[in-house]
Amino acid sequence: MLDPALCHRPVSQWLQVKSAIADWLMTPILVVLPLLFLIFLPWIAPRFRWKRLWSGFGVLLLVTYFSAQFPLTTAVANKGLVAFVPPDKGQTADAIVVLGRGGAFRDSRVKVAANLWESQRAPVIFASGSGDGTEIVNKLKRQGIPSEALNEEHCSRTTKENALFTASLLMPQGIKKIILVTDPPHMLRSLLTFRNVGFEVIPHKSPVPHLTQSRKAMMMIYEYMGLVKYGLKGEFIPQNMAQQEQPEFLGQRLEVRG
Repeated sequence: MLDPALCHRPVSQWLQVKSAIADWLMTPILVVLPLLFLIFLPWIAPRFRWKRLWSGFGVLLLVTYFSAQFPLTTAVANKGLVAFVPPDKGQTADAIVVLGRGGAFRDSRVKVAANLWESQRAPVIFASGSGDGTEIVNKLKRQGIPSEALNEEHCSRTTKENALFTASLLMPQGIKKIILVTDPPHMLRSLLTFRNVGFEVIPHKSPVPHLTQSRKAMMMIYEYMGLVKYGLKGEFIPQNMAQQEQPEFLGQRLEVRG
């Protein structure tokens, strides 16, 4: 069982900053106005040096911002994220693990998980995610999935924590082969992270709900940044066998790190 204190940790400054940046980027007027100011200010201020440099930089940022939101751009970016994810070939597993992604994604994931369970792909469904774990389980119960086939944790706030907390609860039960359910943009990072903590992973993508183009673009930017960050931190390199055989230690280690 996870330490209940893990659910009541203060939100890290990095997560707060990341959320604020995402909200800013998804509000075009808050991005466009400062960039227009950057473009035209050098020409308004008579003594401003390197006018062309500053204006050119502002134009480049403005073009990049709008280009990133084109449907074609997001489609190509999504292709890059799913190109290395292996297909689900229908194997059975020890458990179905459903990752939370907020309310907009919840219903599609519940439907996918319920269908997998009813197809006898795995005997257990485990939901993971702060604000999502309990809600997903409650929705699955309303779909007719029995309580004894359901479990969850609602403390994790990042993909890495999803993997660590899931491992600390499922691996002591002998659950090592899982069907991982999340959306296509999130799948590659999730697959690599769950493999890192010792799971054998079968990826099963759930559909992305209808989102604004700004939200889709932000998802792509976030995932590419996440892949770079996790890669640089070595989060995709398999841990040693001692850690894999004692997953409860993972949760303790994370608690110490904060």
